[in-house]
Amino acid sequence: MTEYSINGRAYAAEPAPGQCLRTLLRDLEVFGVKKGCDSGDCGACTVHIDGKPFHSCLVPAFRAEGREVTTIEGLSPCGQKHALQQAFHDAQGFQCGFCTAGMIMTAVTLTEAQKSDLPHALKGNLCRCTGYRSIKDALNGVCNIEADLAGKALGASLPNPFTDTILTGTARYTMDIAVADLLHLKVLRSPHAHARIVGIDRQAALAVPGVVAVYTWEDVPGRRFSSALHEDHLVDPDDILLLDNVARFSGQRVAAVVAETEAAAEAGCRALHVDYEILPAVFDPVLAMRPDAPILHDKDYVAGSNNIFCTLQGEIGDVAKGFAQADVVHEQTYSTSRVQHVHLETHGSIAWKGEDGRWHVRTSSQGPFAVRQKLAYVMGLSPRDLHVFTERVGGGFGGKQEMVSEDLVLFATMKLGRPVKWEWTREEEFIGATTRHQMTTRVKIGARKDGTLTALDVEVFSNTGAYGGHGSETLAAAMASPIAAYRCANKKGIGHAVYTNMTPGGGFRGYGASQTTFAIECAIDELARRLGIDPFAMRRLNVVQPGDNIESIWKEASDASFGSHGIGECLDIVERELAKGNGVAKPEGADWAEGRGVALAMLECGPPTEHRSGAEMHLKADGSYFLACGSTEMGNGITTAHKQIAASILGTRADDVGIINADTDRTPYDTGTFASTGVVVAGKAVHLTAEAMAQDILDFASRHTDVPMDQCRLDNDGVICGNRRISLVDLHAEGAKVDHRFTVGRRAYLSPRTIAFNVQGVRLAVHRVTGEIRVLHSVHAADIGLPINPMQCRGQLDGAVSMGYGWALVENMVHDDEGRMVNPQLRNCRIPTLADTPHTDIFFAETTDSIGPLGAKSQGECGINPVAPAVSNALADATGVRFAHLPFTPDRLFTQLAGR
Repeated sequence: MTEYSINGRAYAAEPAPGQCLRTLLRDLEVFGVKKGCDSGDCGACTVHIDGKPFHSCLVPAFRAEGREVTTIEGLSPCGQKHALQQAFHDAQGFQCGFCTAGMIMTAVTLTEAQKSDLPHALKGNLCRCTGYRSIKDALNGVCNIEADLAGKALGASLPNPFTDTILTGTARYTMDIAVADLLHLKVLRSPHAHARIVGIDRQAALAVPGVVAVYTWEDVPGRRFSSALHEDHLVDPDDILLLDNVARFSGQRVAAVVAETEAAAEAGCRALHVDYEILPAVFDPVLAMRPDAPILHDKDYVAGSNNIFCTLQGEIGDVAKGFAQADVVHEQTYSTSRVQHVHLETHGSIAWKGEDGRWHVRTSSQGPFAVRQKLAYVMGLSPRDLHVFTERVGGGFGGKQEMVSEDLVLFATMKLGRPVKWEWTREEEFIGATTRHQMTTRVKIGARKDGTLTALDVEVFSNTGAYGGHGSETLAAAMASPIAAYRCANKKGIGHAVYTNMTPGGGFRGYGASQTTFAIECAIDELARRLGIDPFAMRRLNVVQPGDNIESIWKEASDASFGSHGIGECLDIVERELAKGNGVAKPEGADWAEGRGVALAMLECGPPTEHRSGAEMHLKADGSYFLACGSTEMGNGITTAHKQIAASILGTRADDVGIINADTDRTPYDTGTFASTGVVVAGKAVHLTAEAMAQDILDFASRHTDVPMDQCRLDNDGVICGNRRISLVDLHAEGAKVDHRFTVGRRAYLSPRTIAFNVQGVRLAVHRVTGEIRVLHSVHAADIGLPINPMQCRGQLDGAVSMGYGWALVENMVHDDEGRMVNPQLRNCRIPTLADTPHTDIFFAETTDSIGPLGAKSQGECGINPVAPAVSNALADATGVRFAHLPFTPDRLFTQLAGR
């Protein structure tokens, strides 16, 4: 055995041939070292070797012998936080926190000179959540947090309750657990976009030392399901099997190998011999709709025809009449690209049978209750026999609104009787997980000379890929709020979600509305340009107002309502800030053109289908509270917000409210944390529960003191009844004498749905020859009601806007003619680094919502939607050319600009 010195402790270990330091450290249960890529691209695994930072996934483990290895756990050996950890605490320089350990380990070594050029100094560390502002704040000594004062929780920028564990590496994400007798699962994925599996020879795989089992479509249950997680499972087609004898996209799982080690499982996958019958494939949704196109799914389990999974259409008014009344008509086709979520924690699950005889699944999921229901159905179990839970989730963005890792590990552990783990690689995320739906949108829009819209006609083709989960819901969202955002008496639309042999589409921040917001906001700008009307004035004239019907193309009644209406203020803010400027000039030279653009987005807070959540609370003997809520914390700050909601109602400190989330055994039911529901549904459940808790305490105190309840009030850690004050500790003790438990629970449902707005402004420079784009000024205004935690809300918008710039300018999934992704690595399919992410000035409209809890409404999702169209509008302003197809990479711009 070889001795290693890690964080000042001696460890004896014998690394396997070729093993990297990252995996060795985690084998030794040093879990602060994370896996984001295993290719040196993300920096989540950064450690110090003799005081110098290294990506431990690139360092052979044997090279650490005889050297001092320091991880985040050993950064401050005396138990006190390192000064930089304290700076990240004060600035709250994280959201999900999965990248934070590596970020700190890199940053702590920077010189003052390096700190003056952070885009270069931190080029090897990626963050998908924050937009990097709060990370820069931490390194610049900015404090963003406020004191946690009793009765002052609402509207305070309070820190995440798990801050210290995140910053010291002791927070436990899905894979940060040692499990005895653990087996590892890996899958073989199809290299073909469409193929029938004639046979799989598993003998060579079973002969690999350490391989325990190989499973194919012949071994697994034959119940079809959808991987998408929704309250109403009927909105998604049951078109997936655990393992199938037909591969419908390149990257689909074909067989599962279970082994004693991850390396043995991978070797077993490589040893499998599969006999494929290659089938014709189709990748374009328009071509897939043709009668002669190859059919992906049998009609005995999927409705529709010619690969069309779903068609949505409707008309209000008379569109033909509206166009006849128009003085100007604009018509153009716009397209948006598919992108991957790139949550730095990859998908993964661990399953085992507990001493209670039940099956337990520890997973990285946005909807553990929905996962439990699906697993029970597929495996033929009672939900009571299943326990599904998360601990800390390293990002989601809709990518974990899927059941894609839990099913096979549960199946394998039920077969083998041993715990089974499956942790995805980064390449698997790109080729095997879901992406944003690629959509092509034709917009025809007409207006009178004064700018008043007369008609709007939209046609959408959504490429749902090989499977239809989220296909109908994202299409419905695409044809809802982006169209409903504008007043127009005549609207018409038709949309198709179409099966193709591409990676399946799924839920992604913006959820379908992003794609058509891009098209419609570009079209509004084109109309304004032709009419000679200022783009801000064009939007003010036509944006939906209180008293208007909130409708897109359907006449049916809707529960969407204005709990507040701040779009006018948002437009004013962005126009004012762009006009004021920020002092950043365009680069010198005649080849640089400058332009500005604006776009707005409207969000119905929550999906049109059912969504529900529950909360429970009890008063503890020590006078503090404990809150249980089923929503998932994944960097969205929902845990902090829920504690603040409860504390503000109970008149106490947020720190006096303990909390647990997302556990089907220990928390009430929750549909899932997605579709902007964390505040407006789960938060509402917490609000109702806290009110019931206050009522229960006051009622008992009134009876105990013989003081009328209208003379009793909560006072931080006590109750004042008349002229007497009794502490909550004493009150709890009195309750225990008569078996009063001080326990309450309430539920909340998603109706009505309030509406939020966002406006993005961009001033940029574009090089007419090379197509290079530089964002000079970025402004965002959001109507999110009363911010429960302004710092967190700003952070969510920072992340959303950064992701919007990534979609518009940087991220580009490239596929070959056979549907294979050719760049499934972070160095080749980049997400924004600090250098790629412009600073955005973020403002909130001063509104208080009448529907959401304590005046708040959703903020984390919609911020992404207006970014790409604002960039396109700024490019058109600068060049006179409409760039209608994402992403705006230099090669694409060069092609269109070259002739000018």
